[in-house]
Amino acid sequence: QIAAERIDQSRNLQAAEVTVARAKVDTARAGHGLAQQELARLERLRSSAAFSQARYDDQVKQVATKLSELAEAEAAVASAVADLRLAEIDLDRSTVRAPYDGVVVERHTERGAYLSTGDSIVTMINDQDLEVAADVPSNRISGLATGREVKMTLGDGRAFDGFVRAVVPEENALTRTRAVRFSLALDQIASQEGAPFAANQTVTVLVPVGEASDVVTVHKDAVMPRGRSNNVFVAVDGKAEMRSVQLGDSVGNRFVVLRGLQAGEQTVVRGNERLRPGQAIGIAGQPPTAGADAQAKSENGKAS
Repeated sequence: QIAAERIDQSRNLQAAEVTVARAKVDTARAGHGLAQQELARLERLRSSAAFSQARYDDQVKQVATKLSELAEAEAAVASAVADLRLAEIDLDRSTVRAPYDGVVVERHTERGAYLSTGDSIVTMINDQDLEVAADVPSNRISGLATGREVKMTLGDGRAFDGFVRAVVPEENALTRTRAVRFSLALDQIASQEGAPFAANQTVTVLVPVGEASDVVTVHKDAVMPRGRSNNVFVAVDGKAEMRSVQLGDSVGNRFVVLRGLQAGEQTVVRGNERLRPGQAIGIAGQPPTAGADAQAKSENGKAS
């Protein structure tokens, strides 16, 4: 609260000025009415011997003068009303109000201190309307359309949903990242137990690698890097068949398969290091084929 005694008196002075200006309008309007009445009386004497053309002309000018005075008085009222409005704004701003509910974390002044326009009074945190900010690699931005839902987790294990609010159209040349703002599902968060959110708290954002789509994936344990190629053993008619595969992005504990495997094929994930092409294999949980010394496990799936 700013000391407002002078501001309040200034507002009262401007209110009085408005009253005076309006009174002058009433006076000017009455003078204009009298001048018009006199002009009308002279009009009626035009055909009589008592009519004076000079007096008539003077009265016409008098009416015009009174009309001008009335317009000037009305303009003065408009000016006084504007000054009053400015004084009322100053008086209203003598109470400094926060633009949002929040928590005061630091004071920058004390009672009786002098402040200039623009000086800080307090620092606040809006703990009721927090959002998540993340610097996302530019090659992952394509999957973050405005409004898209993403999963987020806190250090204590709590999980919740977020939604892409905005992707800032500016790239960090050093890190090749762009700032992305996520709004939070506040009702979902309110229903969970745990410490309340805090500014600068760490949040893990599970960023989608692109638009949602169905893809063929293979378990990482099935992949055997050999030189510049990646190979897997596929179960075909109870025997191990080596395939060279082209891999894409990593999704959890799996790789996206771009070429070399079809949906539904089974790959060997256990004992594949000792396998030879054409060797008999068995499926985990089922009786192995005679002579098998390795096991295979169904690991085909889809990820997005």
